[in-house]
Amino acid sequence: MKKIILLLLCLFVVFVGKSQTHRLLFQTDYGDFKVLLYDYTPQHRDLILKSIQTKVYQDALFNRIISDFVVQGGEHDVDIEKREAADPTKQKPRLAPEFDDRAFHKVGALGAGRDVNPEKASFLNQIYFVVGKKITASELDVLELKKNIKYTAEQRSTYLKIGGQPRLDHDFTVFGEIYEGLDVILKISKVKTDSQDYPLQQVRFELSEIKD
Repeated sequence: MKKIILLLLCLFVVFVGKSQTHRLLFQTDYGDFKVLLYDYTPQHRDLILKSIQTKVYQDALFNRIISDFVVQGGEHDVDIEKREAADPTKQKPRLAPEFDDRAFHKVGALGAGRDVNPEKASFLNQIYFVVGKKITASELDVLELKKNIKYTAEQRSTYLKIGGQPRLDHDFTVFGEIYEGLDVILKISKVKTDSQDYPLQQVRFELSEIKD
């Protein structure tokens, strides 16, 4: 089943990737994987490209891992809360959400973390990858009613074939996807964690832009 999901995802990405202009390389102790950034979520695309130049993710960690859900990295929620609470100006910088029907929470999707702010704006230095789970048509039907949204034919087809986390759609911004090395993030998603979802052993990653 895992091999089938990887094959199907590659086929989807071949089509989507033709129109996108930026790609990233993630290097980890578990192997490398490659990500394409969506041009139709330009603010989030530009933010992570800038973060590479400013070395935001230098010596970065995947510090929240939940099997069948997400692998999250960068600045942790707890650290963000502490830093912002200590800021005398009480500023909470966020990036406005960018929702697009072409960017959704299929397996391998790259998203931006956030807190419970009503604007659904993203943290500046936190990302996650969707590991996801198998999705049924009835689950999508229920989510449409609950969230007052309508899944496109492409979204439905993709979710039913490879799975994901559709309950996050229209709540968190997706701005890219893994196009090579999905097995690496799936392997990382199985790392043992404590009761707070911290991996028992550090999972480091280095991030760079692919220039070729």
